Amino acid sequence: MRIADKPENEKLRLKAIDDLGLWESPPEERFDRFVRFAQRLFDVPIAFVSIVGEDVQWFKSIEGLSIETSPRELAICGHTMLTDDVLVIEDCASDARVYGNPFVVQPPYVRFYAGVRLNAPGDLCIGTLCILDTRPRTLTRDDIGILRDLARMVELELLAQSKSSSDDLTGLSNRKGFNDISKHAIAWCRRMEKPATLMYFDIENFRSINDDFGTDQGDRVLKEIAALLLQEFRNSDVVARLGADEFCVLLTGTDADQVDKPLANLRDAIHEENLNHPYKVAYRVGTVSFDSKVHKGIDDLMAAADAEMDKLKGRS
Repeated sequence: MRIADKPENEKLRLKAIDDLGLWESPPEERFDRFVRFAQRLFDVPIAFVSIVGEDVQWFKSIEGLSIETSPRELAICGHTMLTDDVLVIEDCASDARVYGNPFVVQPPYVRFYAGVRLNAPGDLCIGTLCILDTRPRTLTRDDIGILRDLARMVELELLAQSKSSSDDLTGLSNRKGFNDISKHAIAWCRRMEKPATLMYFDIENFRSINDDFGTDQGDRVLKEIAALLLQEFRNSDVVARLGADEFCVLLTGTDADQVDKPLANLRDAIHEENLNHPYKVAYRVGTVSFDSKVHKGIDDLMAAADAEMDKLKGRS
C-alpha cells in the first residue's frame, strides 16, 4: 500500500473546507440523493461523498457502510485528489497503491474503486464522489462521463449558497434537481436496455386544505406526503416535489406492473394519516413506463405521466 502525497496547495485546500462550513455539517438529503443514485446507477454496494480533512476523511453522505470517518492515510481518495480525471482501480488486489489497505484485505473487501475529485474555486480539492464494489469491475467511457457529471452536480451543491436543487419545505429534489438526476437515469436505462417507470402525483384537494385550515396545515400535508413517499419507495428511487401540490417518483430498473405494492402501501399510509386530521388527503397518480422508441428523454416521460394523471381527474 502506498500512502498518497498531500497536494501542494494543502493549506489553501483546508481553508476552503473551513470557509465553506462543510466539516461535520449535518446530513442533507440533497447529497444523499446523489449517493443513492450513484449506488443504484452503477449497481455497487458502496457509494459516498467524502470531505478530506487534514488527518481524517469524513463522509458527508455514505451508503453501504456504517462509518462516519476513516484515517486519511487509509483513504484511497487521497490518490484521487492528485488526479484531474476519474480515478478507476479495476482490481484493488493487484494495484500497488491500495493493495494491503485494510479496506481491501479486510471487510468490506473493496476490489473496485472509482472516484472523482470535488473542487472548490481555485482548483482546490475538498473531497470526492466515489463508488466501490467487492468484485473487480470495469467502466465504459460513457460510465466515466456519467460519474464525472454527477460529481460536478455534487460540487455545485457543495459550493451553493442556496439549496438550488432542493425543495426548502420537504427536503426533496425540486424540479431542477429532479431533471438533473433523471436525465442521467433515463440515458443509462436507454443504453443498458433497462426498464424505468415514472409516477406523477397530484394532491387533489390541496387548495381547499389551505383555504379551510390554513397554510400551516397545508405545509404539514406536503411534508407528510414527502415522508411517506420516501418511506414506501426504495432509497435509490428519485423522489421530488415538482410544484405546489405535485410530486413524482422515478424508478429505474422497474416496470409499471411492479409498483402496485408500494402504491398500495402508500394508499394505506395516507388513509392512516387521514384518521388523525379533520381533512382527507386525496391524490391522483399517472404512471408511465419508459419506452425508448416513444420517449426521447425525461421531459417526454413526464408529459406522458402528466397526461395519464389528467385522465384520472375526479376519480380519486
